[in-house]
Amino acid sequence: MTACIALLGGSFDPVHQGHVALARLFSESLRPDELRVLPARPWQKASLGANDEQRVAMLELAFADAGLVVTIDRRELELGGPTYTVETLRGLRAELGPDASIVFLMGADQLQNLDSWRDWRQLFALANLGVAARPGYTLEQEALPPAVAHELAPRLAPPGQVRTTPAGLVCLAHTLAVDISATRVRALLKGATADTNVNLLAAPVVLDYIQHHNLYKS
Repeated sequence: MTACIALLGGSFDPVHQGHVALARLFSESLRPDELRVLPARPWQKASLGANDEQRVAMLELAFADAGLVVTIDRRELELGGPTYTVETLRGLRAELGPDASIVFLMGADQLQNLDSWRDWRQLFALANLGVAARPGYTLEQEALPPAVAHELAPRLAPPGQVRTTPAGLVCLAHTLAVDISATRVRALLKGATADTNVNLLAAPVVLDYIQHHNLYKS
């Protein structure tokens, strides 16, 4: 039977309930054999508010608190510099072999910027995509860059088919109505905005860790 590996990448600065909800959604629909969480140093982002070990520690706390079994994949951190998803997927494909189903998970906001990623079309030769909606970002084709919409249209497939196909398919989930971003969480932690309670955005164990380590204060 083909192994299915779901991969959730991101800067996780900090990890928040939106990340956990995305992982849970696809864990339930895909039933992957393994859920890997991949903290990154994305080339598109400036300096991070927490260091590598702090981000890993917060990930471990958040997913344990949520009752989700994950593997923290440190390969991008070990490279020591900015990383590119396509290179990471090449390494993972070489490790797992040609038959494993790799499903790279992302939110609709990332999909709308997919054509800015390095060698983005090559992603489909290496993995499937699992994309979840979020408020303010639609998954409708007309809202996507034309090149992205063109690539996606013939690749759409249900979770069961994605789970057993090594690469090249896209599974859309329209049911994730979680409007949280790490930018918003950091603003709340700094006291820059009072639009909501930060306890609704990140797990209490993560907030305790942030407070204990005095993160995101400046």
